[in-house]
Amino acid sequence: MTETPIMSRGIMWTLLGVVIFGLSLLLISPMIADKGQSSHLEDRLISNQPMNMPSGEMSILPAGNSSAKQSGGSLPGVMLAGVPGAAASRFQEEAPQSVRLQRDAVRVIRDNTPSFSAVAVDLKNNEVIAADENLHQILVYDRLENTPPTASMSEPKRWLGGDETEIEFVCGLHVDPLSGDVYATHADTAAKMLVFSRDQKGNVPPMRQLNTGYMTRGRGIAVDEEHQELFLTSQHNSAVVVFRKLAEGDELPIRLLQGDLTRLANPHAIAIDKTNDLIFVTNHGHVSSRSTEGVDPSTLDPNRPLDRSLAVPGSGRFNPPSINVYPRDGSGDTPPLRIIQGPRTQLDWPSGIGIDERSGEIYVASDTAQSILVFDHEANGNVKPIRVLKGPRTLLDSPVGLFIDKENEELWVSNYGNNSLHVYDLSSAGDVPPKRTIRSGPLGKRALMIGNPGALAYDTKREEILVPN
Repeated sequence: MTETPIMSRGIMWTLLGVVIFGLSLLLISPMIADKGQSSHLEDRLISNQPMNMPSGEMSILPAGNSSAKQSGGSLPGVMLAGVPGAAASRFQEEAPQSVRLQRDAVRVIRDNTPSFSAVAVDLKNNEVIAADENLHQILVYDRLENTPPTASMSEPKRWLGGDETEIEFVCGLHVDPLSGDVYATHADTAAKMLVFSRDQKGNVPPMRQLNTGYMTRGRGIAVDEEHQELFLTSQHNSAVVVFRKLAEGDELPIRLLQGDLTRLANPHAIAIDKTNDLIFVTNHGHVSSRSTEGVDPSTLDPNRPLDRSLAVPGSGRFNPPSINVYPRDGSGDTPPLRIIQGPRTQLDWPSGIGIDERSGEIYVASDTAQSILVFDHEANGNVKPIRVLKGPRTLLDSPVGLFIDKENEELWVSNYGNNSLHVYDLSSAGDVPPKRTIRSGPLGKRALMIGNPGALAYDTKREEILVPN
């Protein structure tokens, strides 16, 4: 019998071993895959959990930490990061016990200092009131307070804040000239207007609350004392809504200004010209049309703005920023009497607005232009301001709120970008420094301006975190 050469026998046994090994892999690979996947899924779970952090803090919850803890019950909204849909489904079916992450954040991005979104002056009591949108507070200072350059901040005389107050992203203020009551509005989260008495402080409930409804979240606020009417701007629904001044609870508005003819487009602030019976409204410019076609009229609340659910598809548009002028008692789809709009106006995200009826001048805080613009109250169209307050010496940084103190001939400006309130002479123009400053943070510090962040993204090329607000 002829023997098989040693080399041939070696090749044969090698091939046989490869075949056996391959078959064994086919048999055990699903178990290995499942076991490996299960061992790593716990580390790849991403979940948002309440963390014991001060109000206004923003945290980034990282994946990859293995210190997870098993807990019973379902955890809605859990996402399996990087796991294919089929594998995620199999994991959920085979492992009904949810995994809850108990981890500390690797780092936290937050601003510990108040950021002022609005300002008002109580002339009767010689106090200035500031809205802090960052830490959800209302702070009160002496009107003549002036933070020294060497001081890190000025301590407020009193403050309102905490869960009991229900203050959230407060962005509009009004002070009753007789009682000193403080009215506070919210643009983003809380669909309510809060009223506090002058004597209230700390973490206390408001003395009165108006549930404006999510369609009427008020950004800007103005009160007509003569007619006892309260005006709110509905930013996202491009409307002006009017209530009784003392409205509370679920009371409905008495009047509504909304529609394509109004040319309202993301309105922010509102001011009342008592002398000429007019209202002035600043607009950022983006808007969409509304339609009630096919909607049961009985489902629509009287004088409530039509919300985004009734937006006409494809009607969204970006208009140039503007200041629109209407009759004080205007309602419905009423066109403006005049519009200040165009490149010569220098309007750029116009926010706070005030009127000095004595001089017939309109003051506007132009947020992204870092300026205060002054127009004649009869201005119309693409016109230049009659004077501009702007420049590095002014220390303006995202000015969003203003107040005209006619008794003391002063202009107050709240700067969202550098944690400060500035005071100027009412006639100031050009690049002039403020006459007084109230700071809530160190000199030269810039605010992070994180306000109601809606999402996060990471730019791997620039190694930057992007936070839309």
